[in-house]
Amino acid sequence: MNQPLPFNPHPTPIPGDLTDAMKKVAHGDKQAFSALYDALAPMVFGIVIKVVRDRSQSEEVAQEVMIDLWRQAARYRPDAGSVTTWAATIAHRRAVDRVRSAQAAADREQAQAAREHTTAFDEVSEQVETRLDSEQVRRCMRGLTELQRQAVTLAYYSGLTYREVAQTLRTPLPTIKTRMRDGLIRLRDCMGVTT
Repeated sequence: MNQPLPFNPHPTPIPGDLTDAMKKVAHGDKQAFSALYDALAPMVFGIVIKVVRDRSQSEEVAQEVMIDLWRQAARYRPDAGSVTTWAATIAHRRAVDRVRSAQAAADREQAQAAREHTTAFDEVSEQVETRLDSEQVRRCMRGLTELQRQAVTLAYYSGLTYREVAQTLRTPLPTIKTRMRDGLIRLRDCMGVTT
């Protein structure tokens, strides 16, 4: 059973400006981090537990957030918002990541259980079909222009986003999008896929 947070009749007030403390933390000042921790940890935990809902996981995530604040202190930019807002954003993102991770793990377990209950299949025919599909993809990839092949390969085999492909190839983003669209249309036609 989850225990409620202890009531503190004299909570540590969050200073209006933690920017100086954050600057000191960026230079490795442990006392400044201790003050920052005291000021932000309750807020961070409150945000995390609202998203995660499990107390022990929320404690872990809140601790990870505070470690992130220590490690990323030099990345904090006062012109982008207050320290409190920055910490709250990190806390919310970490909490959402934890929920998504837990959901993905549950989905994997469910999929694995479903796979274990499927009927047996002919492994040889499955392997032959996979090899034929792979050969067809290779043949179709050879039908692309070199520029299209580079963009498609980076996106689908290296897992890069359009923006990352554009940065890697030092090419404007709209050009990459056009190459990808044209390349994928050619692949679709070559593979005989109908939409």
